Amino acid sequence: MRAWNRPDIPVLPGRSALPRLFDTASASQIEVATGETARLYVCGITPYDATHIGHANTYLAFDTLQRVWRDAGLPVRYAQNVTDVDDPLLDRARDTGVDWRELAASQVELFRADMEALRIVPPDDYVAVTEVIDEVAEAVAELLRLGLAYRLPVDDAGDDATGDEATGEDVYFDVAAASAAGPGGWHLGAESRLDGPAMLRMFAAHGGDPDRAGKRGTLDPLLWRAERPGEPVWETVVGRGRPGWHIECSVIALSRLGEDFAVQGGGSDLLFPHHEMSAAHASALSGAPLARCFSHAGMIGYQGEKMSKSLGNLVLVSRLREAGHDPAAVRLALLAHHYRSDWEWTPADLDAAERRLACWRAAASAPDATTGTSVGTERMLADLRAALADDLDTPAALAAVDAAAESGPGDAALFTDAVDALLGIRLR
Repeated sequence: MRAWNRPDIPVLPGRSALPRLFDTASASQIEVATGETARLYVCGITPYDATHIGHANTYLAFDTLQRVWRDAGLPVRYAQNVTDVDDPLLDRARDTGVDWRELAASQVELFRADMEALRIVPPDDYVAVTEVIDEVAEAVAELLRLGLAYRLPVDDAGDDATGDEATGEDVYFDVAAASAAGPGGWHLGAESRLDGPAMLRMFAAHGGDPDRAGKRGTLDPLLWRAERPGEPVWETVVGRGRPGWHIECSVIALSRLGEDFAVQGGGSDLLFPHHEMSAAHASALSGAPLARCFSHAGMIGYQGEKMSKSLGNLVLVSRLREAGHDPAAVRLALLAHHYRSDWEWTPADLDAAERRLACWRAAASAPDATTGTSVGTERMLADLRAALADDLDTPAALAAVDAAAESGPGDAALFTDAVDALLGIRLR
């Protein structure tokens, strides 16, 4: 699957330090790199209502990480999925009378356009779930063979939209068996650090089915959904059906990046069950940890509520662009908040970002911007690098650029290139 066009990134003099990120699994900052190439997986969209500011915030966070890695001299291998077959997408297609394939394709194309406008570095591997159905089915078959999964007859589970009787067998991951076996060092809670009641609440709130009769454990996640009337279906080694949610990321990450890569990233709403179970599946399949660091971007609220598709309180990047707002200002509005923080979007954020962008552009093009000493700009670059290496502290990074813009950049070319390379903001 094609991604989007890659922005040009200037090469700066000197090198950044290797970045340190907050790792949810250890609740501490750790240096993130593995081997000669930094490998990154970020969970992608379910394409039924893209791209809101919350999406943009997540992908911008890991875009910033990529830019710091590259500035440190590390090549990056980046993979991202697209969940182009799943219950929310199918529900939206059914409600709107649109074919689910057409809905997914249109929203993925909108997402591409938004990411390109925001100058987000695209993934090297951009993989739709529908492209890896057989790979996922083979992984599910392997988990069955290992005794870490089990079949559960559908027996008309009552969850199909047509009322017709559903037959076949769903396949579930056996959390207790996997946790006891400890493949790759995984055990329940290893990534999320949550207690049982919190896990149960989040599992039920994020697509889990804790009350499904016949399951061995309430937190056992679905690996393979047997055929239901009116739903997409594939014929595979584990039967007719389609993938569950978490296993798709496990399979794509392992096949494109390999085991024990540097960073598994996504929004904090994916902490449990998605990242926890993706790590469990991958560790069970490979015998190694999925990733060294589990990193999560914060949630953005709007009008007093968490921004979400279910509530309909979305601020869409495409709508901001259509209203004439510069994507660079949208990017700056997000960078003004630390990527891990939860905050609420207001029009004032965008107003402040537009003023900041105008100030920086004026400083870069001032008549005396190329006649002074470069010492101030070099200090700005050092401060910028130090801030971003410290858990992607973009508010501190913006403050460093503000100070240089206010005092007047002595080296306009370096000022412009540094802001572009590390913050993704084009000033000219």
